[in-house]
Amino acid sequence: MNRTVLGLAILGIVAAVAVAATQFDLGGLLKQARGPEPVNIAIFYGGEKSALLANPKVAAIIRDRYRITLDATRAGSVEMVTTLDTSGKDCLWPSNEVAVELARLNGKTVLAEENIFNSPVVFYAWSEVADALVKSGVVTQGADGLLADVGKIGGLIAEGKRWKEDLGLNIYGPFKVISTDPEKSNSGNIWAGLLATSLNGGVVPTPATLPPLLPQIDAYFAAQGYMESSSGALFESFLKQGMGARPMIVGYENQLVEFVKENAAYADLIQSKIDVIYPEPTIFASHPLISLTPSCKRLAEALVDPELQQIAWADHGFRSGLIGIENDPLAISVVRLPDTVALVVPMPSAEVMTRIMDDLRR
Repeated sequence: MNRTVLGLAILGIVAAVAVAATQFDLGGLLKQARGPEPVNIAIFYGGEKSALLANPKVAAIIRDRYRITLDATRAGSVEMVTTLDTSGKDCLWPSNEVAVELARLNGKTVLAEENIFNSPVVFYAWSEVADALVKSGVVTQGADGLLADVGKIGGLIAEGKRWKEDLGLNIYGPFKVISTDPEKSNSGNIWAGLLATSLNGGVVPTPATLPPLLPQIDAYFAAQGYMESSSGALFESFLKQGMGARPMIVGYENQLVEFVKENAAYADLIQSKIDVIYPEPTIFASHPLISLTPSCKRLAEALVDPELQQIAWADHGFRSGLIGIENDPLAISVVRLPDTVALVVPMPSAEVMTRIMDDLRR
């Protein structure tokens, strides 16, 4: 083969390789094999998701599969969308759909939102307390567990009923369901909304029907004294301080699942001493991921990963917020949760909740 023919052959090979590279995008294939480019994402998140984010399986999916370095700071669901400085944050992950509208009302640039999980709000009560409420007719035994009539709960509060004199328990003071600070924490904020609904005869209050309810709501929360700023802290104090200090609290369904998972030695004791009571109606605490910057999209993709969603249910009791994903109760071995929660009432509007919060600050 002469040099001219050899040169033409080499040129042909080079051209073929160039065409192949163009057709098959070798660089793109290599990039796909490596995964997406690493990204740092800074977020505020509600404290009830602390154990989830600390779960090594969840952390590995976020870090390795989606190549995210997560800078996560715990904050109250209400304060993160209202009073906290969110400069430098890519996402907010509160526990209340109303928080999305509150973020907008407080000047946050909401690029997108996606509901990641749902958690029904429940009451946690010591067994003696639950028994007394059953005897009084406020709580009944349903097919899947204990159910509290929210209207009757509101009646006990409105009428000033007392633990000892009216319910026969050796507990000082008026009947109340203890919550977190509604100005800082979502579970307290949801309870303020549910309390307003219960005091309004079970009807979600509007701006027009709210004013007569405000004095009762103010008095109720004033009587609580110091309030925890996170649901996790309230649940821990409920367990540690006992029935006399914390007879009954507002929390999320998933909190007992997490605690029993993490403290297996106490599982039998806890399940025999503590009852989960489902308000009827209850409110679902949604967990929307609020995107403040385009980078948050990557985290949204990670959190709706089917494997992560299954871990969130089986290990932490978070019901999926996604269409098409089933939550099998048998996947949770530590406690029995109902298949579905049927009687759900919406949160009052952001305008109503803002007026409640403004009134509580006075």
